[in-house]
Amino acid sequence: MRPVRIWFRKVGTARYISHLDLNRCMARAIHRAKIPLWYTQGFNPRAFLTFALPLSLGVAGERESVDIKLDDEGTMTDEEIIARLNEALPDDIPVFAVTEPVMKPGKIAYASYELTLDPEGRDAEETAGRIAALLQSETLVVPKHTKSGFVDFDIRPYLDHVRVFTDNGQVRISAILPAGSTMNVNPTLMLDAVKAELGLDLYAQIRRTDLYDENLKNFA
Repeated sequence: MRPVRIWFRKVGTARYISHLDLNRCMARAIHRAKIPLWYTQGFNPRAFLTFALPLSLGVAGERESVDIKLDDEGTMTDEEIIARLNEALPDDIPVFAVTEPVMKPGKIAYASYELTLDPEGRDAEETAGRIAALLQSETLVVPKHTKSGFVDFDIRPYLDHVRVFTDNGQVRISAILPAGSTMNVNPTLMLDAVKAELGLDLYAQIRRTDLYDENLKNFA
């Protein structure tokens, strides 16, 4: 049994695939690619697939991962795994690396995001300035969905690693936010604040670019 971590992107139309469907898609691709997947023992054997941190629907991922266990004792090379999976997976879910797992997914504490906002005819520099000023407010309370319903949540303490700028006539937000089992701040909460406080309901594309541990060390 050999544990491996498969690194892939979730881009294009794959952004709108739910995590459950992604799980099914990956499992079927592994089966079609004839990857020697290890199954649990017992009465009801099942495949071992563990995704690091599921993406929200509509969010693209540049550095996603899934852990599997191989029942081949190292006879299949990492390059062969990559090639076989890319033949079996949709183009919008390309595999780009296979490594040995180093960090456990439970160590993830932060995620980095890139948000691209369309100013929709407004001056991009002015719009970026207004958004930057808002995100630097002393407090910034938005409704946050929890298991017990919506609660008022101040996102301002979690916005220390946020930068707002313009690029080719669009507004860009680069952010590192808490993510994981302890605290999770969805980047859409910043968009909710922009809409509520500034009256700007802007179309945004969101990409998650990386994951980190509590010391902001890259997830590996």
